Amino acid sequence: MGLTRQYLRYGPAALFGLVASARGNAAFVALRGERGRCVAVPACEHVFVWDTRKGEKVLILKGVKQEVSCLCPSPDGLHLAVGYEDGSIRVFSLLSGEANITFNGHKAAVTTLQYDHLGGRLVSGSKDTDVIVWDVINESGLYRLKGHKDAVTQVLFLKEKNLLVTSGKDTLVKWWDLDTQHCFKTLVGHRTEVWGMALVSEEQRLITGSADSELRVWDITYIQEVKDPDEPESKKSKGSSPGAEENTGKDETLELDESPEERLIKCSKVGSIMREGRDRIVTLATDRTGKILACHGTDAVLEVFSILSGEELQKKLEKKMKKAKKKAKQNSEEEPETSVELSLQEEIQRVTNIKASSKIKSFDLILSPKGELKIVLLLQNNIIESYNLNLSEQVPQAVRTSKITIGGHRSDVRTLAFSSDNIAILSAAAESVKIWNRSTLQCIRTMDCEYALCSLFVPGDRQVIVGSKTGKLQLYDLASGSLMETLNAHDGAVWSIALSPDQRGFVTGGADKCVKFWEFELVKDESSVQKRLSMKHVRVLQLDEDVLCVRYSPNQKLLAVSLLDCTVKIFYIDTLKFFLSLYGHKLPVLCMDISSDGTLIATGSADRNVKIWGLDFGDCHRSLFAHDDSVMYLQFVAKSHLFFTAGKDSKIKQWDADKFEHIQTLEGHHQEVWCLALSPNGDYVVSASHDKSLRLWERTREPLVLEEEREMQREAEYEESVAKEEQPVVAGEMQGETGLAGKKTIETIKAAERIMEAIELYREETAKLTEHKAICKAVGKEVPFPVNPILRAYGNITPSAYVLEVFKKVKSSELEESLLVLPFSYVPDVLRLFNEYIQLGLEVELLCRALLFLLKIHFGQITSNHMLVTVIENLKKTTISRVSEARDVLGFNMAGLQYLKREIEAKDEVMFFADATDRFEEKKRKRKKKEKMVLAVL
Repeated sequence: MGLTRQYLRYGPAALFGLVASARGNAAFVALRGERGRCVAVPACEHVFVWDTRKGEKVLILKGVKQEVSCLCPSPDGLHLAVGYEDGSIRVFSLLSGEANITFNGHKAAVTTLQYDHLGGRLVSGSKDTDVIVWDVINESGLYRLKGHKDAVTQVLFLKEKNLLVTSGKDTLVKWWDLDTQHCFKTLVGHRTEVWGMALVSEEQRLITGSADSELRVWDITYIQEVKDPDEPESKKSKGSSPGAEENTGKDETLELDESPEERLIKCSKVGSIMREGRDRIVTLATDRTGKILACHGTDAVLEVFSILSGEELQKKLEKKMKKAKKKAKQNSEEEPETSVELSLQEEIQRVTNIKASSKIKSFDLILSPKGELKIVLLLQNNIIESYNLNLSEQVPQAVRTSKITIGGHRSDVRTLAFSSDNIAILSAAAESVKIWNRSTLQCIRTMDCEYALCSLFVPGDRQVIVGSKTGKLQLYDLASGSLMETLNAHDGAVWSIALSPDQRGFVTGGADKCVKFWEFELVKDESSVQKRLSMKHVRVLQLDEDVLCVRYSPNQKLLAVSLLDCTVKIFYIDTLKFFLSLYGHKLPVLCMDISSDGTLIATGSADRNVKIWGLDFGDCHRSLFAHDDSVMYLQFVAKSHLFFTAGKDSKIKQWDADKFEHIQTLEGHHQEVWCLALSPNGDYVVSASHDKSLRLWERTREPLVLEEEREMQREAEYEESVAKEEQPVVAGEMQGETGLAGKKTIETIKAAERIMEAIELYREETAKLTEHKAICKAVGKEVPFPVNPILRAYGNITPSAYVLEVFKKVKSSELEESLLVLPFSYVPDVLRLFNEYIQLGLEVELLCRALLFLLKIHFGQITSNHMLVTVIENLKKTTISRVSEARDVLGFNMAGLQYLKREIEAKDEVMFFADATDRFEEKKRKRKKKEKMVLAVL
């Protein structure tokens, strides 16, 4: 066997330059008991919690791989549910910052999450059109609700009733009865997608937002409360409002008789409120109290509305009636009384419009007890803005209290560069140049610039040069952070810039078909005595096509120029004479680099290929299919033939140019990677993407073996294929509106395999024990029995106890799916073991759940198996008695806790009154003392 080349693995070191991703939603979270100060925002695969007052990052909830698509804080403020792009949901603790629970059920991105008012259940909607209700306490899925034909956009629990409302892009709003798990009503009054909805007026009104500028308002009437059809009309059912009086009483009951599907609730359209925005609703939401409603479209304006409470409506109605009576008296005394009703615009009043600095992607609001409204806006351009709105003012005006911007660029970073000492990183975008410290990842300098396309550090690392889209070269001084000089270098965009190996100058290539050579020079500044650095144009090379990329050979003899005609031309630098033409790419070469020994040139093209050429004869050594989209950037590692490529397929790959092998893929970015930069010592790689993030990758000491890497890749592909497989059909399960909450994943398959292995071990050990007893009997003395090493590792437990340990280790959310893939041949043994455990009173709740599920899916085979009749009979007796025992214990504990609660409350009340009395006595003493002093003075 020949020598294998050893590579070192590059791993993710940090993510920076990102304030918030525009993909998910922002949400206020309570940290250390304080609401309205900290806000959680998605940041690629992580969740950042920012302190809006200080502008600091206070907590990072670390994700794994997939991008965050949705956030929802729990009602108690201790947890945050996070939905991901792959359909998984993780529940994080805001105290520890760790993910306690993971739910896998959706096949596509989670679009909406909502807790019920107690925080015990969580409902999720997804792009896969399904709605799943999860039990947060038991950490398991309850059921899946199927009915929507397109992505679900919003889900809402009703506090009073066990009902759920969902809206989708299929133009429908569906009402679900969670007791029977079916859809009992569908609202079809929308012509386009329903993008958002909100429940207001104590859940008696539903407001929906669609693709037009209307907010449709629906009245909700609870039909169950209409008892007698002969009841007088004055006795209206709860839930009717002044604007919907005609929909109650007899007519409603008749309608109930006519249309049998009209049960539980009646939903009738009251009218519409017009928004100022003409485009579709993006987010529509209320605060927790339901007094404030806000919405925004695809623009930068947030519209805020106030919803009047029942008392305020009554006062307004009385005022209006007085006016109407007065008017009627003035006109004619004989005229009959007119009925007075409040219009919808009077019930839902516009408060103000808030204009943000950029397009709004999401918002959250919180109303303080003092009547101050706090609003946080997540903007498209990597900014979080906070506003305060005082509702008690005559004309409320929003005041911006904070703006978090320092952590990143407003637009995509198009160029990166490392300083010669590997410490500073330059990143430049359409509006600014930023200098970052590599070790602390803090932004040291921010300088305004034009749309930047290429950049470099001037030797000495005290100045930087940036080439712009307008054809200008801008020279900045890092010490002062000021623009020193601007030169009009090209008539079109400056696409590429390269420092000469002797460090005395540089070369630029532009869209004006020119390659220009520049030298550094010191010029006398008029304002100061000292000389300053400047750039002097020396030579120009005119070409027939736009120049996309330029690179020097390390010996400074050759210059490689990539042109728009898909070729790369090599010129002698001294005479500018043509030397070689490298042709073979089908689309223009966007990036290239020459190895440090000057023997190889690698070119990356928009045709997704990377070609490796010899620089001596211009022969193509190998063409590699590198990425699934355009190759955007390519750079060799210093003093080696290894190089990195970045593609529009969001991946960064490392290659060996000698063996023409793919070494490793750096996955982390979620959208197109525009550029990367390698540190001069090759230890660090920094990359920039369309997802607004900058990522730092570090060379570790861990050796990388290609065979192992390929094996891991194959395993990952297998795991992906398992997740995409058809879900197993459950026997007796109706393929209708409901289904199992979970889905088949590699974890559920592994859990099922562990259960199978445990049962096989139990069978083997039981057989061995029987054989051992027979031997002992035959010999007439006790022979030592060899203990299985696995059982010894668990502390010499019995085989049946080991099976129970395996069952306990299966995640609660994966139990049903694991049992679903368990073959029936193992079920009889499982049932016998369950009978044994339940008789002993071990893990009754877990085992009953597993038992009932197994009986449900294998009902036919179990009932037809005569061997299991006695087992089932025994299980019936033991489970009923054990479950009633567990229920009694729970009931006793609940009663005890309630008694303790009452005792503590009573004690607190006594303490409170005692404190109040003491304070009153203290005040009395002080007042008397003061009076005595006044008398003494007099």
